[in-house]
Amino acid sequence: MAVTEPAPVAPPAVHEGILRRQSLRESAARTYARSLPIVPVRARGLTIEGADGRRYLDCLSGAGTLALGHNHPVVLEAIKKVIDSGAPLHVLDLATPVKDAFTTELFATLPRQFADNARIQFCGPAGTDAVEAAFKLVRAATGRSGLLAFTGAYHGMTAGALAASGGAEDVRVTRLPFPLQYRCPFGIGGERGADIAARWTESLLDDPKGGVPAPAGMILEPVQGEGGVNPAPDGWMRRMREITASRSIPLIADEVQTGVGRTGAFWAVEHSGITPDVMVLSKAIGGSLPLAVIIYRSELDTWQPGAHAGTFRGNQLAMAAGTATLAYVRENRLAEHAASLGARMLARLRTLATDHPCIGDVRGRGLMIGVELVDPESAPLTCGTGGAPEAPSDPVLAAAVQQECLRRGLIVELGGRHSSVVRLLPPLTLTDEQATAVVDRLADALAAAERSPHRRITTGSTH
Repeated sequence: MAVTEPAPVAPPAVHEGILRRQSLRESAARTYARSLPIVPVRARGLTIEGADGRRYLDCLSGAGTLALGHNHPVVLEAIKKVIDSGAPLHVLDLATPVKDAFTTELFATLPRQFADNARIQFCGPAGTDAVEAAFKLVRAATGRSGLLAFTGAYHGMTAGALAASGGAEDVRVTRLPFPLQYRCPFGIGGERGADIAARWTESLLDDPKGGVPAPAGMILEPVQGEGGVNPAPDGWMRRMREITASRSIPLIADEVQTGVGRTGAFWAVEHSGITPDVMVLSKAIGGSLPLAVIIYRSELDTWQPGAHAGTFRGNQLAMAAGTATLAYVRENRLAEHAASLGARMLARLRTLATDHPCIGDVRGRGLMIGVELVDPESAPLTCGTGGAPEAPSDPVLAAAVQQECLRRGLIVELGGRHSSVVRLLPPLTLTDEQATAVVDRLADALAAAERSPHRRITTGSTH
């Protein structure tokens, strides 16, 4: 189904002027602004309106932050209620009724076995701050300094989080194989590939000559997001829990992007039934506003007063918005909705792949979906499931598809090792009709990108 480009309804001068000033004033490190040259001025639900009058379906959702989409009424009402009450907005780590309500609602959503013996630490406002706090916590509790992380991981952009993501060198971080089902590093995939990845981990940890610094913890994503939407197999997750528990290594689950119903369960660890020692939470828990916490087993709570702090850890508006979001997702069973609607979207995208050989793989969980684009005309790589050949990634085509999507009023993100995975992170309030429109626009953009010569588009990194 062809979708025509939405026509601007206002002169582009304001729009172009803002973008020009941004390029002159802002850091060269800016990312989304490079591949998404829009100026949002209004938004509601799935839709963003730009300064040029064009409307877009937003399947980036603030990198997964907007569980309920833009400006959901329950979120706006919660924020307004705090403002109108005259309550202080900045309280450091003091107790407030707003904070108490948020903590109570958050604990009510957690796996019962975990919540009954947990503590919460409010961190700085970003997920990377919570990741750093988790590392500091387990190092203090265990007296060890090493960390176990996985290839393809993304945990943030501060020093420790970046090192755990493979973006910086740190001799204390040991990199382990993540069990990819597509492009399996062992050329096997499936349960056998996941089993080998787990055996590799066990062997390395138990080898006295393995060179692994004594680990204070293991951090993993139940679904790698920036790494290309790679769901961890449930059986492998259980193996990691067994491996860490038997060796007294705290297991840290990074649920910054997967949490609050995104994957079809309220928390992604629930798919495998494991109970981690630490959960890192941010993005959707703040209901669109900055908020980050870690929740952990009380036995790890060996910090002294003041051992970890942060000026902006008491954001009352974010806590109110977060409480409203958590309650709405829970009461309206949006995790279950994400599971069923996401399954239908995956099925349709896989059907689309039969007519487009440039789609190498379609994968995801719930409303966290990735479409990996490849160059089927290039020499294949022999690293697929069962040794079957796989075409190399095609980041140029992926960038072209992203731009064609934008022309059709659809915002998508790119991820994966070579930025060749088109990522969909729509709000959990997505309707069947909207889901159809998203897939239709993506299909039309893909066809257009295939018809035209691959354009050399420079888009910055995925963030």
